[in-house]
Amino acid sequence: MQRLRVEIPGDDYHRNLISCQVACPVHTDARGYVRAIAAGDFEEAYLIARGPNPFASICGRICGAPCEAACRRGKVPRVDDDGCFVASDRPISIRALKRFACEIAGPDIRPANEVLAAVRSYVPEVTADIDEMAALLKARVAGGFVPGKKERVAIIGAGPAGLSAAHDLALLGFSPVVFETEPVAAGMLAVGVPAYRLPRELIRREVAVIEALGVEIRCGVTVGKDISFETLRKEFSAVVISVGAKSSRSLGLPGERGPRVYGGVDLLRNVSLGSSMDLGREIVVIGGGNVAYDVARTVLRQIAYDTARLAARLPGTSAVKLVSLETLEEMPADTVEIVEGDEEGVQRLNGWGPVEIKRGLSGDVTGVVFKRCLRVYDENRRFSPVFDESQTKTVPCDTVLLAVGQSPDLGFLSAGGGDVEQFRPGWPKVDPRSLSTTAPGVFVAGDLAHGTRLLIDAVASGKSAARSVYTYLTGRELAAEALTSHLNLPGYRREQGYESIGRAHLPTLSPEARLEHPDNVVEKVLPAADAIREASRCLDCGVTPVFDGTRCVLCGGCADVCPTLCLKLVALSDLDPSPELNSLISDSLGNQAELSEHSAILKDEERCIRCALCAQRCPVDAITMERVTFQTTWRNP
Repeated sequence: MQRLRVEIPGDDYHRNLISCQVACPVHTDARGYVRAIAAGDFEEAYLIARGPNPFASICGRICGAPCEAACRRGKVPRVDDDGCFVASDRPISIRALKRFACEIAGPDIRPANEVLAAVRSYVPEVTADIDEMAALLKARVAGGFVPGKKERVAIIGAGPAGLSAAHDLALLGFSPVVFETEPVAAGMLAVGVPAYRLPRELIRREVAVIEALGVEIRCGVTVGKDISFETLRKEFSAVVISVGAKSSRSLGLPGERGPRVYGGVDLLRNVSLGSSMDLGREIVVIGGGNVAYDVARTVLRQIAYDTARLAARLPGTSAVKLVSLETLEEMPADTVEIVEGDEEGVQRLNGWGPVEIKRGLSGDVTGVVFKRCLRVYDENRRFSPVFDESQTKTVPCDTVLLAVGQSPDLGFLSAGGGDVEQFRPGWPKVDPRSLSTTAPGVFVAGDLAHGTRLLIDAVASGKSAARSVYTYLTGRELAAEALTSHLNLPGYRREQGYESIGRAHLPTLSPEARLEHPDNVVEKVLPAADAIREASRCLDCGVTPVFDGTRCVLCGGCADVCPTLCLKLVALSDLDPSPELNSLISDSLGNQAELSEHSAILKDEERCIRCALCAQRCPVDAITMERVTFQTTWRNP
């Protein structure tokens, strides 16, 4: 008989079960705000979401949502309305629920000072992580945290990383000044993310909350032109470089240099700032990621809007073709981007790589030559495209937009930044833990720290850089102190039928309405009833059944009543021995125990849906439902 292999829970076992929070780079208690929405407490939900994240409202619109990818609801078997098991369920719509809470109680609807007052006065009850702002303020009162002395810190770049660093530096007792080359704050959020995904007024409101903390933002100031990097290092106690990767990469194709070949991010910037570009009517976008779709969908809107304003179609046809190396299944763009792009009229050509940009005698673009891509990645998932040189096609066009990646520009380091070593142009050497460079007092955040990633990764790195600046300027470490508690939940019950509720469908504008104006926001907010219903699907992974072996009578009722068959009673002799298991058995029963005479209850966490039926069924109250909470405060050790 084959023995069962079991895993003995470690110290972080219960915390790791809250997979949404573990997956979030700033450890937002998604479970906490989702369950608050399920209970109808929308203010509480917003405050939980805002605690560790100064861009909660923006994340509710455009976050890549690693929390959803990790959500346990998407991994358990789903029970349909007839009580039958179907394929694995879908994760909770965590991002959409965050947006819902922010529109109810965030800067979307109230001024910055009211938001700050609410956040500062918030005292969480049973959330997984205490609000960082409240934690710092409480620690300061209790003498466990010594703030800075208003030392001035320069931050280059007002993107999400730079502003997150400024936000936390202000809380830590410093005077941050942010220098931004663009005429508006928020970096690529304001000049890279299209308005149909992220309204500009919302960006301004979110930034206003950060400014209300005492952060100074100087827009239209280019470091290296209006002020030198050397001057910043002389006039400020520390410098954080968070310029981001904003320069479009080129491909070095024949015919690439010349009119009507642009970088995709350049197109997005010009549209966001209202600048004109010489675009034709037949557009080819090269790339397969989210930026490529932002570019293609933005151009579609510009064409449709211009046509509507002229009240007659311009001469000739108009089309936007998006050409990617990857197949449809391999495209790095989010599925929703691909689907919505198809709905709006983006024409996809998958599996083709560019060879040459064709130009006529006058220098005008006439088309792009592509060759068939047979494979994009090798067996180790490394980028290693293989082409069929015999299969080529020419796509006629008059404009080409390249959306194949971005790189940073650190030209300003030429004056005063010679000691900032770079392992290749534009990418400085960085200590991955402290985010410090090789130059004293110079730190990085965002793309420079980890490459181009998600918005929430940029926020996390900005916060990390702020803590490192604190240590550099004060000589004191900031240590996170976590308090773990287990709270018994007598009478714990779940919403009726929660296990069979399907994921909510997020409402969107019709494709026709989307193209009526470039700023028409595609995604709508969930109605309150739908948000509460969707939130009720959350498995509340911080709650878990706890078994008292000294009271168990081995009746098997818990296993019999479990709807997902996650419990199993077995003899200890049926288990595959391991050092951890042997140690546990020895501590409980002694070395001479006859294993066949003793039993164990096994639990498959991937299947448990926290229904509490096992606790309700137990005749001797050997099973209780308990909530595990973690409260984190920052103190100087």
